[in-house]
Amino acid sequence: MNKKLKLSIQALTILSISLVIGCKTQQSKVEFVNPTNNSKVLKGEKVQVKLKFPDASVDSVVYSVDGDIFDRKTDTTAVVFDTDAYSYGNKRLSAKVYSGGKEDIAYSEVLVVPPAPKQYAFEVVNTYPHDQGAFTQGLFFENGTLYETTGQLGESTLRKVELATGKVLQKADLAADEFGEGMTVVGNNMYVLTWQNNKGHVYDKNSFKLLKSFDYQNSKEGWGLTYDGKQFIKSDGSNKLYFLDPATLAETGSIAVFDDNGPVEKLNELEFIDGKIYANLYYGDKDEMVIIDPKTGIVEGRINFVGLYSDNRAPYDNEMNGIAYRPDSRTLLVTGKHWSKLFEVRLRER
Repeated sequence: MNKKLKLSIQALTILSISLVIGCKTQQSKVEFVNPTNNSKVLKGEKVQVKLKFPDASVDSVVYSVDGDIFDRKTDTTAVVFDTDAYSYGNKRLSAKVYSGGKEDIAYSEVLVVPPAPKQYAFEVVNTYPHDQGAFTQGLFFENGTLYETTGQLGESTLRKVELATGKVLQKADLAADEFGEGMTVVGNNMYVLTWQNNKGHVYDKNSFKLLKSFDYQNSKEGWGLTYDGKQFIKSDGSNKLYFLDPATLAETGSIAVFDDNGPVEKLNELEFIDGKIYANLYYGDKDEMVIIDPKTGIVEGRINFVGLYSDNRAPYDNEMNGIAYRPDSRTLLVTGKHWSKLFEVRLRER
């Protein structure tokens, strides 16, 4: 036989044996049957955890979530993963099997999510003029007047605006190295965020005089800001919302925001309305808001504003980025970066 051919046959034989051994070794491993890897489970669901065992009998099985043991068994019957006992987000289930002096382990990554949010449509009630040169970052309505912040380095401002005409009644410039972001009004003070300067400012509402500044902590960037009557709520572009002490403006805690698909990122401009947080999402080509339960972080509603503003829209830097609540009519005031219009809208559930 040709020497090269003989060597090729030997190599193929060794490879075949290796593949057979490899398959047998893989089949001998314990595996998750339910929940399968990378699956989603609803919070509140009691999930039956089932495994595929290589042997009919075992000495013991130890079940864990993110390293914390939640059940032990001395047989191969299923156990229950009670999702109510855990927070939203990614969880790593593991099952460690002991049998005949040997140890084996299997893993399954699952995502704990809330139910799907309600979907809302909008109806335009009124349309008002808006300064198209304004790179809108924050919006607040009080007693017939709008307060607005704009961004861009060297162009960031704090404004008082007449709703009906869009006329700027009063204005203060931020420092040239500051990129203005979200804002809110509480009493006689206006609270304004900067983007990456790691600080925010407090202004007198009447004189627009800068009163003091405050530093950020765990949330390194400033995006959106609102007030729930007891504390400030701040976004930083992630899926987290941060709670700030009303007196010191120090962070007191945070909450992660999830919907039925997982973490909701890019939380931007905020408004607190009837016990819920309305958050504008910074997704570029999507004009969308979510309604968040501040106690749980669950997205309870989603508002698609597609088609609201298309005429004369800038080719870039044109995102929806302004939410204000008008309590006398229970409507929303909505605008965006370089929008020539500001819309008063009423929501309705689909």
